[in-house]
Amino acid sequence: MSRRTTGAAGSLEDVLERVRRVPPLHDFPGVDALLAWFDTLADDHPGLVRRRRIGTSRLGEPLWSYAVGHGPRRQLLFAGVHPNEPIGFRTLQHLAAELVADEELREASASTWHLVPCIDPDGTRLNEGWFGEPGDRTTYARRFYRPAPDEQVEWSFPFAHRDAWFDAVIPETQALMRLIDDVRPELMMSLHNAEMGGVYYYLSEDVPGVVPALHAVPRALGLPLDTGEPESPSLRRMAPAVYWAMSTRDEYEYLESLGLDAASMVGGESSAAYAARYGTVSLVAELPYWSHPLAEDDTPTSADYADVVRAKGEALVGLGAALAGLLDEARPDLTVRTPFLRASEAFVPMMSTSGRTEIARAAQPGTSRPATAAEVFSTEDVVRCFRLRFGGMLLRALDAEVSAGIATARVRRVLDRGRALYEEWVAEAEGVTGVQVLPVEKLVGVQYGAALATVRGLADRAAGAVPAGTAAGGAGGGR
Repeated sequence: MSRRTTGAAGSLEDVLERVRRVPPLHDFPGVDALLAWFDTLADDHPGLVRRRRIGTSRLGEPLWSYAVGHGPRRQLLFAGVHPNEPIGFRTLQHLAAELVADEELREASASTWHLVPCIDPDGTRLNEGWFGEPGDRTTYARRFYRPAPDEQVEWSFPFAHRDAWFDAVIPETQALMRLIDDVRPELMMSLHNAEMGGVYYYLSEDVPGVVPALHAVPRALGLPLDTGEPESPSLRRMAPAVYWAMSTRDEYEYLESLGLDAASMVGGESSAAYAARYGTVSLVAELPYWSHPLAEDDTPTSADYADVVRAKGEALVGLGAALAGLLDEARPDLTVRTPFLRASEAFVPMMSTSGRTEIARAAQPGTSRPATAAEVFSTEDVVRCFRLRFGGMLLRALDAEVSAGIATARVRRVLDRGRALYEEWVAEAEGVTGVQVLPVEKLVGVQYGAALATVRGLADRAAGAVPAGTAAGGAGGGR
């Protein structure tokens, strides 16, 4: 049998050709449109697509999974795990449509694909106001919603380590846990995305041939890798723009190493940690809506890395203080316990805590070195990102009082001041030159291609074959 017929979609060249054929896309579907699309697919192809209910959201909405194909291998992909990250909605639509239409693709993967179009419909509905204009960062920020950490599906799996304990598992996470227990997937892909920068990944195992494929997919689409600051200093690098899967246990150990009260700073565990009990390989492809030439510019600058980290920390402490001042002044008159308010009460103090953590990191030995251009840009943009995100959510929390017709004079005054400050942050973000809006179809292509390439790599590993011309592992080294 030739190499072109041994993997999930034949050769890597075949995978890359498939990702280049993703048709143009310009927006994201809302929950109702997304589920109606999958229901129609199941109705039109009853022999190939089976629908089943896996649980119920906190607001009483059914949660659905769709199984496509009948192969013995089992793959699980779920979207909407963070409701401000909808690229996965389009990815699952494209993957499902391709699997239904392409018998060769189904046979090559030898898989049953379990797809959850939206695991958090309640949170997703609070983001739908910007889904029609995903390229506009200001529109996105003003209509942004991200749940408080203990209300996020991804980070509310059970966790117990030393002095930390989390068992407040939300219904959506319980549904996902049951599905993982039932499917015991070979590959699990939690469909996330970032905001600004380049493409990067989290991978739970260094599967032979997979890392080079993960690098090849965005390159084939003309998208940059992100070689700037990782989301957390606790992350270990497997290869450029590829990190070992995030773990709350690792975060705990890192925070404790800085002399911080780690138990008070962590919550639940991730889906990858939960699925590891079944030998599941977990993959996350993080994709930005916007990119910048500095995202992968590893040129050393004259800036000292310790100073860059310290400046980030100080800016986050300042952000936390500014938002806390607004929230604390309005709090006595806030009566509507909206998701925006619950999220603000969690994230506002987290800004100051994160800032102090970065200041402590800047004082650690070994941080004084030349910072790269990518590190400087990504560090500065994290501050811009958090100002827009969490400032916007606090304004939505305050505005809910106005919309309900119960805002006091004090709440209105705080809202006016908050809006004025927010306009300054928006103007700063809009003043960044060189920002490029990335085509939605290319972002979908990365997640789609990463899934096919990883399933292909797992098949080759099981057969004892390593794809020709690739290394047996990644580019080495922990961070």
